[in-house]
Amino acid sequence: MGFLYNELLFRPLFNLLVFIYNIVPGNDFGVAIILLTIVVRLVFTPLSIKALVSQKELSKLQPKIKELQEKHKNDKQALGQATMALYKEHNVNPFGGCLPLLIQLPVLIALYSALNSGLKPESLTALYSFVSHPVAIKQIAFGFINLTQKNAILAVLAGILQWFQSKKAASFQAPASKNEIPSPTFQMSKQMLYFFPIMVIIIAWNLPAGLTIYWVTATAFSIFEQLYINRKYR
Repeated sequence: MGFLYNELLFRPLFNLLVFIYNIVPGNDFGVAIILLTIVVRLVFTPLSIKALVSQKELSKLQPKIKELQEKHKNDKQALGQATMALYKEHNVNPFGGCLPLLIQLPVLIALYSALNSGLKPESLTALYSFVSHPVAIKQIAFGFINLTQKNAILAVLAGILQWFQSKKAASFQAPASKNEIPSPTFQMSKQMLYFFPIMVIIIAWNLPAGLTIYWVTATAFSIFEQLYINRKYR
């Protein structure tokens, strides 16, 4: 499994990262990180949109699910059958929001590893023969950020963007009217609205700036993705 992960995920992403670094004017590794993150997220945009739409559809069914729970509160088997029939009737997959995310997870882990390895000169031995071998990766991005060092400003920015993204996610899953029953996903999103951004700041505070730039870029991309879905599926 380790060999397959390395050859099918990590190494291709690492080589793509260095390739982008080689062609970026000024060989700015910070810019390469941002571009690679955007490329990977664009590839997975259809899956991400599918997950978001699935969450929205599930939230619309919450009142009917609540009715079924009241009707079959003493018969779990009947409740399960009625709930699945409801999903089938409305063409909703209860796992539709999870599966796309699970598919992306190994790639995102490999992307994270590739970015981390790009900050280490010894990792350049993993390059393919057709990818130009830079003498060294410049560790200063945008002329003033040391990618190998912690960066408090980027950590706080990551937390702020995470808060905004969580807020947008909660609004996307919110009931269409006050009379509708909030979905469990919506309730969880509201509970995580402040807790998760604080955790992001704590984690990012101890990460190299290069990885925090990836985090900031990925979160910003998710925000624009949610804004698009919110507008299209009101």
